[in-house]
Amino acid sequence: MGVNQCVKVALFLGLLVLFCPSFSSSEDVKLKVKGVTNIATTDENFICATLDWWPSNKCDYNQCPWGKAGILNLNLNNTILSNAIKAFNPLRIRLGGSLQDQIIYQFGKQKHCPTMRKKDNGLFGFSVGCLPRKRWDEVNHFFNKTGVKFTFGLNALIGKKNSKEDQLNWKGDWNPNNAISLMKYTVSKGYNIDSYEFGNELCSEGVSARIDSVQYAKDITKLRHIVNSLYSNATTRPKVMGPAGFYGKEWFDSFLQHVGPGVIDGVTHHIYNLGAGVDRDLISKVQDPYFLSKIAQTFKDVSTAVKEFTPWAGAWVGESGGAYNSGGKDVSHTFVNGFWYLDQLGMTSTFNHKVYCRQALIGGNYALLNTTSFIPNPDYYGALLWHRLMGTNVLSISHDSSPYLRTYAHCSKQGSGITLLLINMENSTSFDVSLVNDMNLYPEELASEGINTVNLMDSLKREEYHLTPKDGNIQSDVVLLNGTPLELTKSKEIPELKPKIVDASSSSPIKVAPHSIVFVQINNFNAPACAPPTK
Repeated sequence: MGVNQCVKVALFLGLLVLFCPSFSSSEDVKLKVKGVTNIATTDENFICATLDWWPSNKCDYNQCPWGKAGILNLNLNNTILSNAIKAFNPLRIRLGGSLQDQIIYQFGKQKHCPTMRKKDNGLFGFSVGCLPRKRWDEVNHFFNKTGVKFTFGLNALIGKKNSKEDQLNWKGDWNPNNAISLMKYTVSKGYNIDSYEFGNELCSEGVSARIDSVQYAKDITKLRHIVNSLYSNATTRPKVMGPAGFYGKEWFDSFLQHVGPGVIDGVTHHIYNLGAGVDRDLISKVQDPYFLSKIAQTFKDVSTAVKEFTPWAGAWVGESGGAYNSGGKDVSHTFVNGFWYLDQLGMTSTFNHKVYCRQALIGGNYALLNTTSFIPNPDYYGALLWHRLMGTNVLSISHDSSPYLRTYAHCSKQGSGITLLLINMENSTSFDVSLVNDMNLYPEELASEGINTVNLMDSLKREEYHLTPKDGNIQSDVVLLNGTPLELTKSKEIPELKPKIVDASSSSPIKVAPHSIVFVQINNFNAPACAPPTK
């Protein structure tokens, strides 16, 4: 080969490196983990999924993605559904949604049980519907069999009428008689209800209806008294949750100031920060750390309000599907949605939220399970790994590298070590991550950089769970764990989630590939915040 040809080849290869995305770069990152104290705590069952009331003719953008996933139609005998729930042991499930404030219950004096139908002037375009007694039995038997922690959303509009001056405004006191009949029957059957949630998206500006904050506080206080009287055993008594809607400071502050001590156990709010499911920029939004961080202020504001006005209660994300109107049909059920979802889990936990309910377990485009086949979508496995690995104590973690590397740390669920969640939203840059254990007791602004820190990679035994999309396609419905596709077993069981074991004798960093999500469990990380309490 002549000199000129060599120069041409060299130039060609140089251009490939510059312009061809298949040539990825790598970057060294030092993660500083503060293991001395925790910065927040979550509930043991932080992961939660929702079930909804939508009938099969719920349609958005000329598509009807709910099928038979609504609770009145859902096949509770499906083996995959049962096994997917059992794998969490237990899974927290919230049954509620837009139509819950139009559902009456076939108990007490309510003998007639109308079928919900399309109605032009009805809330969300539907008429009043009904929960049959037989279906309530079936749901509770199924939840008991699969070990569910069950939150049930109650109709908060019964007894109210919308104002003539403002059709969105609903006035009057809540009539609890139908709910009391449901609860009395539930108690008589011994059905386990973890919590009752009052109303759905009726707070602040409302969606299709709204209730004044002082009236809402009055109504939910009434619910608290009813629950206390029907459930005599305080240790097994269901929690009372609310207001189950979008945060607005003025409304929330007023509501929380008007509920007395011990009335509510959880302050639930909803998040759909990605916009409409039909948004053409949806796939870009879920990979944009700057966009994803915009919602952090809401999490902080809710947490601050709860601490100020109802410190005995915990903040919950009671419903979050990312993109509203059933999600994005080409994004919300695919691997790339995990960048938004797992980042949300990490972010909310740092703001002291106790529970995060994903819309939906099944139904729409944003479900954890495929609406027709019930086969788990990629986010199901992300949720399951979080549930099994991430403990309740949240740790401070930071780095000075790319904002496209999102990092979170918790005490491990099992043992005394820590578990990391590393999300790489870069499409061509991998990160070689090493850890620094910051044992400094003082606030960061008072401490000199590097003082009282230990570089740990040469002494840590770790278990790694690398999640990547099949064939490198971030819009794939199939996720790989350490290079192996996660598929149901022949008996339709959830597959075993096996980690990659890295021996303590190896000083190699954690390699986080482009467009990947990694959980890392480190058992011998010296974190006093994660040590078992001394007796």
